[in-house]
Formats: sequence, structure tokens, C-alpha cells
Amino acid sequence: MKTVCLIPLLFLSACSTTPKLVLRPQQPPTAADNSAVRYPEIVRAYHFGRYADPNDDLVMHEQHTVFRVEENTRWDLHPGPAHTGLASLLSSKPHDAAFSPAPVNDAILAEVNSQRLATTQIMLQARTLSSAMMQFQTALQQTRTNLEQTAALRVTVSDIKQQLDVLKAAQGQLPTISTTNEAPGSLTP
Repeated sequence: MKTVCLIPLLFLSACSTTPKLVLRPQQPPTAADNSAVRYPEIVRAYHFGRYADPNDDLVMHEQHTVFRVEENTRWDLHPGPAHTGLASLLSSKPHDAAFSPAPVNDAILAEVNSQRLATTQIMLQARTLSSAMMQFQTALQQTRTNLEQTAALRVTVSDIKQQLDVLKAAQGQLPTISTTNEAPGSLTP
């Protein structure tokens, strides 16, 4: 009789419905700040204009942008849970010399100011030198003109001297005038 009692209990368990599984959406985990664990990568964009391929002269590239990973991600190996203060700002970000400002102190400011003063003085001297060069060019052009005129005058003086010499030579060879009334070239003994 004991087995007969168990049979209805077995049917009751087989007829029971299974409970429905209810899925509830879970909240996503809070985003972990990995800046204390890893440094981010630095990617730069470079714009290229139209150019011929250096490996193949028959290929031309149209202008486009090339992205290059300048610095890969890497682990932050500094000990400690989280960096605080100025040291964390300097060590948690990768160093990019193109965008980091130059350090400023009194010695650097004094040097920059002295370089500015020297540049101003050099520019003033360059202007003075430029105006002196212009004056020199003008004087040189006048000297060339005077030299050309002097050469032309020397040629003229030389021509006049030659004409004078010819005239003096011609004066010395003037025909002698005879005082007789005989015709020149007559055949008298």
C-alpha cells in the first residue's frame, strides 16, 4: 500500500508547471578609470597632398589623411593606488613635447628678453646697412657714369691731339714761295 500512495504523488509532480524565468536587466558596471593603470595612446593625423609614389613612378596618390599612432598605450608602473597632486598630472599623461609649454623661470625670461633685444638691434642695424647699401649703389652708378664720360672725353682729346699733330706737320711742309717771276718748273739752266 505504500507504493500505491506514492504513485499519485508522482503524477502530481509531473503535472506541475515550471516557473517562468524572469530576466531583469542589470545596471552596467561603473566605468573604471584606467588612467591610473594605463597611459592612453596618442594618435596624430597628417594631411598629405597629391604626390607620386616613391616606389613606383606610375602610381600617384591623391590628397588624403594618414593617421599614425605616435605613442602606444603602456602600463603605469608607478607604485601606489592613485597619484595625487602635481606629480600625478605630470606622470599620468604621456609627454608630448609639441604641446607641453616651456618651463618658465626668471633665468629663462631674462634670456628671452635679451634675445628679443638682440633681435631688435640686429634688425635696426640691418635697416641701416640696407640704406647704406642703397647709397653705395647710387654712388657706384654715378662713378660708372663718370668713368664712361671720362673715357669718352679721353678719346675726344686723343682725336683732337692727332688732328693738331697733323696740322702742325702740315704747317711745317708749306710750299716755299719764290720771289722770282718765273713759273715754277720751268727748264732754265
